[in-house]
Amino acid sequence: MLMKKSIYLLILCFCMIGCGEKLDLVPEDQLTQDIAFSTKELAMGVLTGAYGNAQVSTALNGLPQLMGDFQSDNIDFVGSFPSLNEIKFYTTLSNNAEVGLVWDSAYEIIGTVNLVIANFPLVDDSDFTQEERDNGIAQAKFLRALMHFQLANWWSQPLQVSGGNDPAVPLVLDPFEGIPTFPARASMNEVYAQVEQDLLEAIPFLSDVDRSRATQGAAQGLLARLYLYQERWTEAADLANQVIQNPAFSLAADYSFYNTLSPEFLFTLVNEPTDPQLGLGFSNLANPQPVGRGDAPYSQDLLDAYAQESGDLRFTSLSQMGPDTSGFTKTFTSKYPDGVTNSDNAPVLRITEMYLIRAEANFRGSTTTGDMPLNDINTLRSRAGLPPLATLDLDTILNERRKELCFEGHRRMDLLRNNMNLRRPGMPNEADSGPGQPKVILPIPVNELDLNENLVQNPGY
Repeated sequence: MLMKKSIYLLILCFCMIGCGEKLDLVPEDQLTQDIAFSTKELAMGVLTGAYGNAQVSTALNGLPQLMGDFQSDNIDFVGSFPSLNEIKFYTTLSNNAEVGLVWDSAYEIIGTVNLVIANFPLVDDSDFTQEERDNGIAQAKFLRALMHFQLANWWSQPLQVSGGNDPAVPLVLDPFEGIPTFPARASMNEVYAQVEQDLLEAIPFLSDVDRSRATQGAAQGLLARLYLYQERWTEAADLANQVIQNPAFSLAADYSFYNTLSPEFLFTLVNEPTDPQLGLGFSNLANPQPVGRGDAPYSQDLLDAYAQESGDLRFTSLSQMGPDTSGFTKTFTSKYPDGVTNSDNAPVLRITEMYLIRAEANFRGSTTTGDMPLNDINTLRSRAGLPPLATLDLDTILNERRKELCFEGHRRMDLLRNNMNLRRPGMPNEADSGPGQPKVILPIPVNELDLNENLVQNPGY
């Protein structure tokens, strides 16, 4: 839906780190920056293009999210892609193709939204109201925050290990003006500070009208996630509570909300069969053959976690059996059933996570903002068809997060930020999977190192 209406700019080709020499030629099917921001309609098309870029699998449509689940203990990746097997077995190289694509996709989005932030105030069109400009800039800042956040979490050790002082990724905050710049890597703390600033600046100008775009609830929810990762318990609980109290969002009655614009979602990318979903994402990897590739079934450890309590609707209503890539019958998620056209929506933020954030933050901060942690967890368990718990501990909260959010890209960071190995005892590469081990994070792509002498490689690569 978004991709069909996108307007692509020549300069988007140069928005990533380490771009080449300035060119003077403009292809006939591209728009120059002056033209692209000459009217309200064209300017809004640039913003729409950023959402279109987010739809590719290497951005928000599955690959980074599923990589995190199979680098940890949720998915038993059985595919044949050498680049993905490197990540699974902790043998990743700096020339890994998928790693480079995840990096490039994020910075392409960042480059696009930087153009929006810089140029929306300059559009000379009386029909473009100040409210519309402010909202568009706020959406752009949300996307910039989201992508910097994703990059930092993949390319730097969690702050619980490093104190947040290790190099993360370059912060790119200015639009490309034709002359390449070569920024060094900012620290995790610096990236997180910019993410917080972008979200705080965006929140007042966002609305909750269209959940297929950045909403105020989504910006508050992402900020709550950031605060949770930073162990700022009071602020995390408060932001999550604000979202929960917002009448625009609510828990769905059951689990049929996937691939819809249900009020369950704070933000979801809407895909249609006509959208070119490039690469390997949710629908393609996580479906059994012949619908999908059959690469990403449940791990036995995740199956065992569900088996601890029978009748969990998050398993019984969201799983399917089918052949994996080698023809063996395995259990797969059914959250993304359309492996043919890859038109399943990509969940980015949903209100369920806010209940989990509020529960964990209140529990760890010894507060009761909004509700008791036990009540929040039992609310989610009730929807899952499970009996209420009488007591609560951190392991139980993390287990509920795992069962609620599996195949959506949360497991890796939930383990690392709690100083837990990504793999359980008896699983392959358990010793390699601990926080602080070199290959729980990704390498700076080798071509970026070649282009930008100010970048330094992560240890172990």
